[in-house]
Amino acid sequence: MKYDIALNVRYEYGRPVVGGRHVLCLAPADLPGQQRVIAVSLDIEPRPVERLRRTDFFGNIVEEVAFRGQLDEMEMRVRARVERRVAPAGLDISAPLERLAAEIAAQRSLDALSPHHFTGPSARVKPDPAMTDYAQALLAKDMSTFDIVRAVGLALHRDMKFDADATTVDTPPAEAFAARHGVCQDFTHIMIACLRGLGVPAGYVSGFLRTNPPAGEKRLEGADSMHAWVRAWCGADAGWIEFDPTNGIAAADDHIVIARGRDYSDVSPVKGVLRTAGSQKSKHTVDVKPLAD
Repeated sequence: MKYDIALNVRYEYGRPVVGGRHVLCLAPADLPGQQRVIAVSLDIEPRPVERLRRTDFFGNIVEEVAFRGQLDEMEMRVRARVERRVAPAGLDISAPLERLAAEIAAQRSLDALSPHHFTGPSARVKPDPAMTDYAQALLAKDMSTFDIVRAVGLALHRDMKFDADATTVDTPPAEAFAARHGVCQDFTHIMIACLRGLGVPAGYVSGFLRTNPPAGEKRLEGADSMHAWVRAWCGADAGWIEFDPTNGIAAADDHIVIARGRDYSDVSPVKGVLRTAGSQKSKHTVDVKPLAD
């Protein structure tokens, strides 16, 4: 499936800010065999005095930008055409859980795809007994690792409520899990913690999600969303699979990848520093328009 994507991110500052330096992770990823970026642009207003494009450890494309003068506002605009192809699920060749630790230990590479980076604590996902117990209760005899990933994702979809007002970007996963409320970032961090608690390597995927309007209604421009979901390593034969616990489905052609990492801290759309004594407001709109093949 091909898409035209438009993302606008706007910051408005209550008082002028000075000396902003930011790292941006906003553009769709080029993933051989999975996702092809046909064209992409990232425009920034006002124009930064420094701008550097680089690839991080996990293979994500990021842009570093810096400003010297005073800013009252800043806007970033991404325009991209992307082709997304997710292979249909085949036979389950994932390892049983009791064999997974040995298969992880047998992996000698420490590159970006190595499961070793996704087993222990990360900046925003720590071991949590309550989440581990929750995941343990879902295990049944002879489950494959893929079965476990799917069972945890479906259980969170069933037991948690999506609530855009319940959490902030800094809410700890344990707090969102205790309340059983949150947004896609919370669902994803909680599922990662559950899987790591079982010994399943798991990481974070940021991206765009195409939404379908209700039957009989026209699609609204800007009504799509940035999204997050989980990737889990299911053994040497099966490799990495992706699951969306917020919607209770495997990631498919309408899940367009921006970046992959251990948790949100690795793939934040905008992070950085600036000098200010005032407040700030941010707003983003996303439009994911499917194109005829």
